[in-house]
Amino acid sequence: MVKTSLKVGQSAPDFCLLDQDSNRICLEDLRGKWVVLYFYPRDNTPGCSLEAKNFSCLRKDFEAENAVVIGVSRDSVESHRLFIEKKELKIKLLSDEQANIHRTYDVLHPKTFRGKEVTSAVRTTFLINPEGEISRVWDNVKATGHAEKVLSELKALKEKAQL
Repeated sequence: MVKTSLKVGQSAPDFCLLDQDSNRICLEDLRGKWVVLYFYPRDNTPGCSLEAKNFSCLRKDFEAENAVVIGVSRDSVESHRLFIEKKELKIKLLSDEQANIHRTYDVLHPKTFRGKEVTSAVRTTFLINPEGEISRVWDNVKATGHAEKVLSELKALKEKAQL
């Protein structure tokens, strides 16, 4: 099992990337909100589509918890825009074509695909608190039920903080 080197309690590395509408989104601009930052391999693949649709379906629930959901892949801004239109997604997708943020968050790892070793994004999710610290990390995510698990964990963390 592949794991990111980033740990709970660390400051989340800052970044600025373009979203599907070519708007510049920076992590530091989201301070004061919870951020669900999830990395995925490719637009329009079955698992990635399922994960994005599930997060989209729960968008209002995340917003009610003062959280924003952001997906990141190495696909282009245009690919993201088409993916969002085709799948009717309701979340932001950021383009990291040079994979700089993928490397910073340590989510690029070698794997075997059709008999060849390739470097690919390992599906990984970071829950970042309003102060910019990593509160939870999910490595090697399975798309089914993941968005619900993240929402549940967010609610539990917020409840614990109020005690």
